[in-house]
Amino acid sequence: NTSQGGFSNLAVLITNTCRYLVERRWYEQWKEYVETGDQNSSSFPGQIDNTELFEELDSYHLKEHLVENEDFVLIPAEAWHKLLAWYGMVEVQPALERKVVDMPSLVKVEVYPVEIFLCLHSNMENVVTAQFSRADHIHTIQKVMMKQFDVVEGAETRLWMKSSDTSCERLRNVHVRVLDSCLSSGMTVIMEMRNADGTWPSSRPSQWPHQSGKHMFHELCTAGKSSLLHNVSMLYLNAGAWSMMDGLCSSPCSVQCLSNTPPLTEYFLRNAYLEELNFTNPLGMKGEIAEAYADVIKQMWSGMHYSVVPRIFKTKVGHFASQFLGYQQHDSQELLSFLLDGLHEDLNRVKNKEYIELRDAAGRPDQEVAEEAWRNHRRRNDSVIVDTFHGLFKSTLVCPECRKVSVTFDPFCYLSVPLPVSKDRVMEVFFVSLDPVAKPVQHRLVVPKAGKVFDLCSVLSEMTKIPANQMVVADVFNHRFYKLYHADESLSCILDRDDIFVYEGDEVVLALYLRERSHYRDYGSGSSSYGTSLFGHPLLMTVPRGQCSRDALYHLFLQRLARYVRPPDPSEEVEEEDEEGEDDDDDDEEEELYKTQTNGVTQPYVAMDWDPDMKKKYYNENEAEKYVKHQSMEVPHQQTTVQLQECIELFTTVETLEEENPWYCPMCKKHQLATKKLDLWSLPEVLIIHLKRFSYTKYSREKLDIIVDFPLSFVIQHNATDPPSRYDLIAVSNHYGGLRDGHYTSYARNKDNGQWYYFDDSKVTYAREEQIVTNAAYLLFYHRQDKIRQPTLPAPLDSSSPTQPVEKSEEYNLFFFYLNFFEKLSRKCGENNIVEH
Repeated sequence: NTSQGGFSNLAVLITNTCRYLVERRWYEQWKEYVETGDQNSSSFPGQIDNTELFEELDSYHLKEHLVENEDFVLIPAEAWHKLLAWYGMVEVQPALERKVVDMPSLVKVEVYPVEIFLCLHSNMENVVTAQFSRADHIHTIQKVMMKQFDVVEGAETRLWMKSSDTSCERLRNVHVRVLDSCLSSGMTVIMEMRNADGTWPSSRPSQWPHQSGKHMFHELCTAGKSSLLHNVSMLYLNAGAWSMMDGLCSSPCSVQCLSNTPPLTEYFLRNAYLEELNFTNPLGMKGEIAEAYADVIKQMWSGMHYSVVPRIFKTKVGHFASQFLGYQQHDSQELLSFLLDGLHEDLNRVKNKEYIELRDAAGRPDQEVAEEAWRNHRRRNDSVIVDTFHGLFKSTLVCPECRKVSVTFDPFCYLSVPLPVSKDRVMEVFFVSLDPVAKPVQHRLVVPKAGKVFDLCSVLSEMTKIPANQMVVADVFNHRFYKLYHADESLSCILDRDDIFVYEGDEVVLALYLRERSHYRDYGSGSSSYGTSLFGHPLLMTVPRGQCSRDALYHLFLQRLARYVRPPDPSEEVEEEDEEGEDDDDDDEEEELYKTQTNGVTQPYVAMDWDPDMKKKYYNENEAEKYVKHQSMEVPHQQTTVQLQECIELFTTVETLEEENPWYCPMCKKHQLATKKLDLWSLPEVLIIHLKRFSYTKYSREKLDIIVDFPLSFVIQHNATDPPSRYDLIAVSNHYGGLRDGHYTSYARNKDNGQWYYFDDSKVTYAREEQIVTNAAYLLFYHRQDKIRQPTLPAPLDSSSPTQPVEKSEEYNLFFFYLNFFEKLSRKCGENNIVEH
């Protein structure tokens, strides 16, 4: 209908279609021409001419602030092609095609597309201008840049968005629209390619190479690596070595084990993760954990690093899990759990999780219920982590009242198996008798874990023949009594590392400390004074209150210390210092002596101050430190050993739910302390077994140092219908230390050459299979035999020497010494804003 206002009947805007700009005066002339119907009319418009819309004819940029129906009109694509066929177009002028885009709250024609600058990180002086619609995806920009700058197809790239204020932000999700990425005209998109050593140019201390000094340093490092490292043999052996960061000990351990898990590592090395990054998952980390982990894996397996410092990885983990912030010790199993869950959510192929109502088994066959549970799990969870690490438990609950049986099948990512816990514990104590010439005796006692202090005294009483009610148990720390224990206190309050002394005495009245004076001069008042420092072992004394005069205590203490304190000869002249209060009466002295001590000890105490010269003369320090060992110390402490199969069987043993965690019985309509049994139904390709060495109960907290004898290959039976699964060990995470501190190391079998290695921070050594089983094993990684790929490289020739570190050439070590030096120097220059020369 051209007689009623042109193409007005085609004005409905449809998203993702196109409109074309036509200069208004040409359009009006054309309308007049077709309305007259005279082919020879002077109003013939001639070729389509949009000259008035361009700011300059060289670049054909549109003028700013053009107004629709005043400067131009928009016509549909079909009409444009008709006009172009009928009248043609002025030579060279481009067609002004514009997309119909869905903007927030309205649909409109995008007259002014986003005009941005494109360049490579390696050459930021070569800048290209390009226009993109707000409806285009970032992936479109990526493809245009790869074509424009001749980037090799298949190269791993990433994009940065740089605004006018020089701040840069990663364009992580290439599948979002330009509109949603906040990319606007005048901004620059920078593309960088991953280095051969697995790092990114932008992650170096030099950052952006637009400064000539930094750019030269970057090129020097890269060129030096590529020329030297290809000549260094056996670099692949160091995959997994880390330069230690304070407090991140558990991170290398967990990641080293995961790094030597072939299916997961190969998934990242072949860049399969790039197509599966999930940026919209509210349970995920916007793909950042997956990208940070991928960077670490690529660096570890590049063969171009002696060790890797995971700074960015640690920062990302701490950002999303605040419990891993700082430099404290962290549990490697907790970190592994977070990492597997984070990787799963970042790589979850399910973008919109549907609600699934769970059905009760209701007597259906286990196979049917299990398959349904696994399907439901995969409908919401589908990632490489599920493919590799997830299996199914069968959980059976039985109501103790109505005998209702509830069967469910639940997914798991790793097995946390308990260790058989002994009801007894071994404690070492020192017994101090009332005999002043008797040395302290060290005893090794076997006491109940859930026992009281009186139980300890009872066991010691059998060895010493001293009644238990005539013993006082004390924790001695830094030459003082840190705590005196009551007979009814729990033994769980006493840690294995505490120095426990048991004193003979039915009623403790006084604690005796030994102090050494140190003279100094108070220049403010001009007088001399002294400070004191504790030394030796403190003592507990039974002192009648009526014998607390200075002289009585002096002789009582001398008698008690007779074994290592020589009394002065009457013929010797001892020079005593004048002290304040020397002329006070005995009542004042007694009051002064009976002050109470802080830090948990409420018994009165007295201190004997020693002049340094007098201490050297009369105090025998060697004799004071002597003690004897009771025959119980000669009996070697037997290390308990259990089989891994025993731990798995203990995991599947029937147990009764605790009162804090009852089960709601649908038949009884109330919560019940039901019996629960877990069984293994289906097992994953990679089975992670967590040995629960850290035991926390109402009565005690301890680390179990039991040796778990785990096989290098083993068969595990799960459900009755499937054949047993056969697994080979591929990695072990170790923990050395106690509850509050410790050190993590790991053993791992290299996926390429089949050789075992021992990883201790940045140190890597060969390992033999017989070395792997220790009482420090904490996490076990098993790979199912039918999925194991045979090694592609030969085993090292000198792997028979397990204590010998992997040797590096002198040239190699020298290169990394200078590389590390210059990287630190560059970083320090940047931190202090020093101009680089």
